[in-house]
Amino acid sequence: MSLASETEEAARAYTDWQRSVAGVLAKSRRVDAADLGPEPEKLLETTTYDGVTVAPLYSPRDERPEQPLPGAFPYVRGVDATRDVNSGWLVSARFGAGADPADVNRSILDALENGVSAVWLTVGENTLPVRSLETALDGVLLDLAPLTLDAGTEVTAAAHALFALLDARASAGDGVTDRTTVRVHLGAAPLTSAFAGVTDIELGDAVALATEASSRPEQVRAITVDGTVFHNAGASDSEELGASVAAGLEYLRALTASGLPIGKAFGQIDFRFAATDDQFQTIAKFRAARLVWARIAQVCGASDFGGAPQHAVTSAAMMSQRDPWVNMLRTTLAAFGAGVGGADAVTVLPFDAALPAGALGVSQTFADRIARNTQLLLLEESHLGRVLDPAAGSWYVEDLTQRIAGKAWEFFQQIESAGGYLAGLGAGQITERINSTRAQRESDIAHRKTAVTGVNEYPNLEEAPLPPGAADTGRVARYAAAFERLRDRSDTYLALHGVRPTAFLAPLGPVAEHNVRTTFSTNLLASGGIAAVNPGPLAVGDGSIAAAAAQSGAGIAVICGTDKRYTADAAAAVEELRAAGVGTVLLAGPEKVVADVDGAARPDGFVTARIDAVSVLSDLLDIIESAGNTSGDTGSKK
Repeated sequence: MSLASETEEAARAYTDWQRSVAGVLAKSRRVDAADLGPEPEKLLETTTYDGVTVAPLYSPRDERPEQPLPGAFPYVRGVDATRDVNSGWLVSARFGAGADPADVNRSILDALENGVSAVWLTVGENTLPVRSLETALDGVLLDLAPLTLDAGTEVTAAAHALFALLDARASAGDGVTDRTTVRVHLGAAPLTSAFAGVTDIELGDAVALATEASSRPEQVRAITVDGTVFHNAGASDSEELGASVAAGLEYLRALTASGLPIGKAFGQIDFRFAATDDQFQTIAKFRAARLVWARIAQVCGASDFGGAPQHAVTSAAMMSQRDPWVNMLRTTLAAFGAGVGGADAVTVLPFDAALPAGALGVSQTFADRIARNTQLLLLEESHLGRVLDPAAGSWYVEDLTQRIAGKAWEFFQQIESAGGYLAGLGAGQITERINSTRAQRESDIAHRKTAVTGVNEYPNLEEAPLPPGAADTGRVARYAAAFERLRDRSDTYLALHGVRPTAFLAPLGPVAEHNVRTTFSTNLLASGGIAAVNPGPLAVGDGSIAAAAAQSGAGIAVICGTDKRYTADAAAAVEELRAAGVGTVLLAGPEKVVADVDGAARPDGFVTARIDAVSVLSDLLDIIESAGNTSGDTGSKK
């Protein structure tokens, strides 16, 4: 078949698909297909927080030019053309927090024996003392397991201790014939720490450390651009990348101003980005990050040095405190996306990372093992590392990569127009932009446009209350936080009254009529920590509504049924509930179905799929707590 024939065939197939889309949408919307316009598929499009439109179908119409192979500029397909496909990306794990140096060493060696291939070591105040670095790394072969330090203000002292250790090993004949096989990331991050409000070394000290590191025989990178701080504050993917690239360029300017050649300056910088459970966004994000940084290198006349290492960390923002076992699924998707997207090293956060240690009654060893094995299953059983950039050629992924890169470059240029990273940070430009995205996401979650499984969808009210001290520190804008604060209030109420806050459901008509809305209402109420009492089908006029409501003891009721049923029975049901002493009566459905009802027969509020659930549930808890504080328990003691 000729190219022209293939193009015509693809066009016909796309037209046939458009007609099918029109038919389905016309049926579901109860309109004529012709009323949907010439491009009905646009009704199925979604828009990301980056402002990128995601189409429902990608075809040869969306094809983009093929990117160069891995290892070649602009590095979209990966930095390393010779990465060992038998091992794949590096499985990184974090060590050192609040532990004895000998215990840290045992943990590292045990992890290395069980699949970890890169060490991320926290050093400094309240963690592993700098002077104990030699003990912690005893027996750790740094030519086989790259080391990343997280030492904050003590990074210079930690670097010097590490350099002394490396020199001592070399003098003793450690068997490393090629010192460049030893890879170390010192982790100095003053610019991104400044955004996060975390104390770090000064930029000048980081530049001095980088200059020293550049003369080492090992592969040592002194500076980390930690993009996770932007993500944790609420940034979109392109905002995380744009701000990170701006910080990276600020480092380059400082390094070259100190006299370091441009190639060596690029060689002192690595990047850390967050990986989320949106697998395609994550794949495209890591590819886009390489593209944007390569563009910086090209503009600097150093294209050959534009391939910086990427360290992926599964998102702290997506982790939930409630039903935290679901976090295992989230981190699996995130690790998949980061690995397929070409990250050089991946750290999976333990599934209970958002909770105080021991809150779930499981050991830290268990949580760490699950995090490690998540990656090992992807690598050793699913063999995801066997192919470099396996997503290449996907019309969707290639298009998404380019669009995220474009949006990131736009944000970077806006920062540059304001005078660069430090100027943009000082003027609040970066913070304001990210706060805007955060507010939009929080609104979507509050309105349940965005689902957080186990939190605002499918919550489990039977799980044990959280222990004291489980509240967030505020540095991470966790997606689940608003709903989990409601659940915290429910826990407090439970501790005071012995039962959960309760609402009564008044199902009208047979199960087939009310089941959809009773299920919806139960799920909605539970997401705020409110238990629903469902007595089964009720009818107006026979006394069953008043009797069941009185027995429940609840001060809030939600009427559930069909719009048709509401037209006939809603007003009477409201009056019966009020007569039974129910102070607040809601109706599960739109307000328009009882537009002609007023006075005492009119519901106090309406529960639909797109309400601000956080606001509504908070108001309901206010009512229940007030009643509980003044007149005893309003819940049902069954």
